[in-house]
Amino acid sequence: MAEHNQLGQRGEQIAAEFLLNKGYRILHRNWFYGKAEVDIIARSEQFLVFAEVKTRTSTDFGQPEEFVSSSKQRRLQWAAEGYIYHHNYQGEIRFDILSVLFDVKGRYTIRHIEDAFWG
Repeated sequence: MAEHNQLGQRGEQIAAEFLLNKGYRILHRNWFYGKAEVDIIARSEQFLVFAEVKTRTSTDFGQPEEFVSSSKQRRLQWAAEGYIYHHNYQGEIRFDILSVLFDVKGRYTIRHIEDAFWG
């Protein structure tokens, strides 16, 4: 497996554990709807959360969360609509970004941006 894929998987695992520790219930990881993927679908007390995880080892080109493009946001919204339809979900939803940044020693910081965008 390519190193960047391993880094991404590690970041997604860290993000899932972070959400669990905040009291979220993880419903799905790497959920696909057509060609659109949602990294984490979780349930908080109030929201169904569709979360995108971005993991980086440097900020040379910007913060990890800055790499969630408008086209990625549209794909996430489309996948969320499919999820809502297929699961007959009726309630509040939210789109979050979890930004995981590793330093050269392998330590990381995580930033949870709630309600990061709306399609």
